[in-house]
Amino acid sequence: MLQPLFEHRLELAGYETRALELEGQGPPVLLLHGYADSADTWRSLLDLLARQDRRALAVDLPGFGDAGPLDPTEPILPQLTRFTAAAVEHLAGEDGEDVVVLGNSLGGCLSIRAAQDPGLPLRGVVPVAPAGFEHPKWFSIIERDPLLRALLTAPFPVPERIVRGVVAQVYRQLVFAAPRAAAAEVVWSFTHFFRTRDLVARHLATGRRLIPELRDCFALDDVRVPVLLIWGDRDRMVPHRGSRILIDAVPATEYEILPGIGHCPQLEAPHAVFELLERFCGAPAAAPAAA
Repeated sequence: MLQPLFEHRLELAGYETRALELEGQGPPVLLLHGYADSADTWRSLLDLLARQDRRALAVDLPGFGDAGPLDPTEPILPQLTRFTAAAVEHLAGEDGEDVVVLGNSLGGCLSIRAAQDPGLPLRGVVPVAPAGFEHPKWFSIIERDPLLRALLTAPFPVPERIVRGVVAQVYRQLVFAAPRAAAAEVVWSFTHFFRTRDLVARHLATGRRLIPELRDCFALDDVRVPVLLIWGDRDRMVPHRGSRILIDAVPATEYEILPGIGHCPQLEAPHAVFELLERFCGAPAAAPAAA
């Protein structure tokens, strides 16, 4: 049965957000996107899950997509961690069904932080190219991009078409292993949230606040649920050598590296991510062996 995808509004931990939701069977799956992205990054995976009658929820993180703003007086990572916990509780429902959290980049970081919380009803977590394991160079790469710098410093108004075109070029080069092969509709969907220079500058300001918080942001000894780590071997933004830190701390971590794939495997290899997720969800729910 092909489940319909419902788009609606939710309030989680005091933040209003946009949700893409599938009703269905099996362990519920929470999908968390990366920095400056949105729930739309999961549409291909959601389509595959719908065809298998799987239950899933993708949300815009506060401060991104069509979600409400972050509180500028608080650190960002604790706000997103509270939001993630509320999303897990919401998806678990009254029966407290154990949830699988799959997150890419910043969302991957949040999935691991969720795994450290013994009070959450989790079956396991699937971080995909998670941020937080090495000094984050990706943000400086974004800020130094000459096209982006020219866009932000131009002494005249810039039409939306040009703003989105510049963002699309940067996005293609950073996220995809094969930039020219990136689907035009995927790239254009991403740029929907970067229609003006003010929006671009606002996301960059959020990144500057967030970067220091990503250093030493884990307590990996507290992870007590199964972990499936997925990484593309051509990730330009978050090198996969950071996987060693998680594997050393949580030896029972399953690790899959996808050849020829960049920072967002859910976009370049959705079938591979789907198959790995299906296998992981079908495995018995058990805590990994202590380090």
